[in-house]
Amino acid sequence: MTALAVALCALALIAFWLALRLRRSTGLPWARVIADDTGAGRKLQRPLFAQRYGLTGKPDYLIEQRGSTVPVEVKPGRRAAQPYESDLMQLAAYCLLIEETTGRAPPYGMLRYAETSFRLDYTPQVRDQLLAILADMQEALADDDCARSHDEARRCAGCGFRDICDESLVDE
Repeated sequence: MTALAVALCALALIAFWLALRLRRSTGLPWARVIADDTGAGRKLQRPLFAQRYGLTGKPDYLIEQRGSTVPVEVKPGRRAAQPYESDLMQLAAYCLLIEETTGRAPPYGMLRYAETSFRLDYTPQVRDQLLAILADMQEALADDDCARSHDEARRCAGCGFRDICDESLVDE
């Protein structure tokens, strides 16, 4: 009986060690997940919404760390040494949404690529940069003659405006 107890304790320790190793490999902080928009659970039922900015979104995860709600965005197919600026601004938008919906700005957001994690400190400068981008986007939406901002046919193929766009790179 003692040998069985020792073996079960050893198996439990091995399982715990493997779980810690797996968690460390994700690059995400050890924190309680309070909402997610991934997998079957999908605890974040409704998107976050900031009416003042006309902004809505659903981060992949919301974690609670030291009393703050922190957004986590996961891009499992991306492999890059530095984060894409567009991904950082998406993460900043989630920080703004949390600030607007909870009344408390998160200190940072986490971005996870396939093999690397990045932390975006949510500073007043990041917030101002995001607000400038949102203002530019609102202006572009109001413009009747908005020029295409890229040369990527793949992006055009997924665009909801390609049927009415004079600059579409996709042949129908």
